[in-house]
Order: sequence, then C-alpha cells, then structure tokens
Amino acid sequence: MTSTKMTRRKAIGIALATAATLASAPAWAETDFSGKTIEWIIPFSAGGGSDTWARFNAPMLSKYLPGNPTVVVVNEPGGGSTKGANLFAVRAKADGLTLLGTSGSTQFPYLLGDPRVKYEYKDWKIAMAAPTGGVVYVSPSTGVTSVEDIAKLKGQKLTYASQGATSLDLVPLLGFGLMDLEVQHVFGFKGRGDGRLAFERGETNIDYQTSSAYMKNVQPLVDAGQAVPLFSWGVLDEDGNIIRDPNFADLPSFPEAYQTMTGKAPEGPDFEAYAAFFIAGFPAQKMAFLPKDTPDEIVQTYQAAFEAMKEDPDYLANKEAVLGTYQQVTGKAAQALFEKGTTITPETRSSVVEMLSANYGVKLGE
Repeated sequence: MTSTKMTRRKAIGIALATAATLASAPAWAETDFSGKTIEWIIPFSAGGGSDTWARFNAPMLSKYLPGNPTVVVVNEPGGGSTKGANLFAVRAKADGLTLLGTSGSTQFPYLLGDPRVKYEYKDWKIAMAAPTGGVVYVSPSTGVTSVEDIAKLKGQKLTYASQGATSLDLVPLLGFGLMDLEVQHVFGFKGRGDGRLAFERGETNIDYQTSSAYMKNVQPLVDAGQAVPLFSWGVLDEDGNIIRDPNFADLPSFPEAYQTMTGKAPEGPDFEAYAAFFIAGFPAQKMAFLPKDTPDEIVQTYQAAFEAMKEDPDYLANKEAVLGTYQQVTGKAAQALFEKGTTITPETRSSVVEMLSANYGVKLGE
C-alpha cells in the first residue's frame, strides 16, 4: 500500500516552493475585474477619431483584461475636450474602473495654459499611447510638381482650411510660419475631412491629412495628378529626433523640407515651439490614462492587456483601418511619449500664446 502521509520537512518544502512561485509571479496577475464595468471616458463627441479609436480598442481590452470586464466608452464632450478631462481628474477613483482617452486637442490647451484646464497630466498613469503621422500636400496650380519645387511656394498666396488656432491645426500653423510661407488660415472647419473637401473644391491650395486619411483619400488625388505631396510631419526616433516617417519613406520629414526650402536646418525658439506641439499632436496624439494614485499592479495589468491584444487576429485584421500602420505602445515607450507630449518650457508657452493673440486674436478660454 502506498503511504499518503507527508513528513513535516516535506510539507515545509512544498510551502516554501509555493511561496517562491507566488512571489515570482507578476503583480498584475493578481488583479481581477470579473463582473466589473470599466468606463472609458472620451472627452469628444461620438463618431470622431478619438471615439473611433476607443471603440476599436474597447472589446479587445475587455478580452485581455483579467476577468473579462465590460468596457463601455462614455462620451463627455465640451470645452475642446477639457470638460471630460476635468471630470476625470475630479471623479475617477484609483480602482482601475475608469480610463481616460486624450488626444492632441486635450494636450494643446494644457500646454498653452488654457484657464479651462483644471487637470494635471503629470498626476495620471499612462497605460498606452497611439502615435500617428500626417502628410502635407499642395495643388498643382501652385506650380509645384515635387518636393524639390517647394521653394516655388515662397511668396505665393496659400489658403489652408483650419479647425482653429488652438486645435491640432496649430502644428501646420507653426510649421508653415517657420517656413515663412504666406498662408491664410481659414478657421471654423469641423474636421480635417472638411478641409480635404475644401481642397478638392479648389477653395484651398495647401492641406494636410493624418496618415490613414491621406492613404485612403488623398493618394487617389495624387495618382490623378490633382495633389502633390510635399513632406510628412515625420516620426520620432529613440533619441527624440524627428526623422522620416517609414510609412512615407519617399517623402522628406518636415525638418528636411525646411532645409530644402531655406538651406539650413531648423533651430531656435520657433522650431522648439513647433517641435513641442508636433510631438503632442502626432507621436503622442492619443493616450489612455488611469487616475492619480492608481496602484502599479493595476497599471501593469492594463499595459499587459494592451500588449496582448496586439497579437489578436481580429485586432491585426482591422487595426490598419483605424490606426494606420503605427503601433500602439506601452511601458517605457509610452512613458517617453507621454513626457515629451505634455512638457513645454514657460518661454515657449509664452511665445506661442503671444503669437496667437497678436496674429490671430485668439484669447485662451474664450
């Protein structure tokens, strides 16, 4: 007969081995959201880019978070996205049940010191960042046939359809100004899609679209000879330098195009201002945050879920239509984008605020 008795020494050995196994397990493995509902706050109206991004990610997040909680996207628009972000800062508890999605339009008021902003980005814990890019193009009526002709734009009257001076269109406003292009920014357009339609109607002659929109809607115009691509905004390398966007490897980045036009590399306070808002608007355009004081194990749980979903067949099959060819990132990569996309020197802030007031009559908070 086989004995079922266990010696005291053997029992202690098993207990120690079990304790060692539990101690070596990642802390996030202990987090469980079974039966819970997670609210993903999007401070924009339904149907926009940020809403589409969150609704694409939400079912994947539910699938890969422990316990498979229900993830509900809640739209809290208003104040150029500051309303929803303010509510998150005040109401969200550090229990992992509330997530906030922000975009460049949330970062810009924060960077500019807009009095509507009652939130502090540095208080929050980043779970994921989603970069994107963009391409600037002009009408053949400008006489430009390729990026080599960019100097022909000097002195021309150019017209650009803008959503507003403190929206994401602040990036082209600063960039075109840095290039010393004579551009009339017509404010009031509801989205970049409306700007493209104005370009197609011949109402404007310079425009940009984010990467996915460019590939879908502008590349056909290029193929038909109705648009000429000039440059991409570029992407950041590991050292924080702006380099060519690999999605548009045949197009120069903004710094390259600037050098082609002026004969020198961009530098100085005006370029630093452009770079600050470029980073907030594109490499760090969309970010998902957990509230202040959220335990590290919950943050790690979210990061692990966002990483795991990237191998999901449904995610892989559909991500390009929503995200383009850019990768959502977590961990150190997300933290680096977060820090760069929400940091600005007081001098840069003051110079941009003064320029917007003097040149465009923009008063923050109005």
